[in-house]
Amino acid sequence: MIALNHFNQLSGTEAASLLAPCVAIPGWAATLAAGRPWRSREQLFNTAQQLMENWGEAELTQALSAHPRIGEKPTGEQAHAALSRQEQGNVDDRDAQLAQALKAGNARYEARFGRVFLIRAKGRSGEDILAALTRRLQNSERDEAQEALAQLREITLLRLEGVIGE
Repeated sequence: MIALNHFNQLSGTEAASLLAPCVAIPGWAATLAAGRPWRSREQLFNTAQQLMENWGEAELTQALSAHPRIGEKPTGEQAHAALSRQEQGNVDDRDAQLAQALKAGNARYEARFGRVFLIRAKGRSGEDILAALTRRLQNSERDEAQEALAQLREITLLRLEGVIGE
C-alpha cells in the first residue's frame, strides 16, 4: 500500500501500473492515473466509483479475463493471481465435497451464462459462495450481468483500498 501523496508523484505509467491489478480494465486505471493529483483519498475513490457505474457487459468480459474460477486458486505470479489467492483464502480447498460442488456449479454457470462466476470472495466462506452460486444460477441473463457487475465493483474497490492509503 502506498500513501496518496506518493501515488500523486508517480509517473502516469507507474500510477496506472499500480492500479492495474485492481481490475483488468486498463481504461479505468489510466483515467484514475491521469486524474492526479488527487486532493484526498475520498475524491479518488468517488471518481473510481463513478467510472465503475459506466461499466457494462464489455467491461465485465474484459475484467473476467483475469479472474479464476471460484475454488480454483491461480498459480501465476501476476498481481491479479496473488490478489485472487488472497481473496479466496476462506475457500477450504481441502474440503473435497465443497471443491467438487464448486467445480460442478462453475460448470453449470459457465454453460448457462458463458462466463466464469464472479463473486467477492473476501469475507465469505466456501459454503456462502456455493449458496450464492446456486442462487444466481436462477437469475435471468440480464439480472445476472447486473449482479456480476456489482460484484466486480466490490472487488475493484476492495483492491483499490489495498493499494492506496491515506
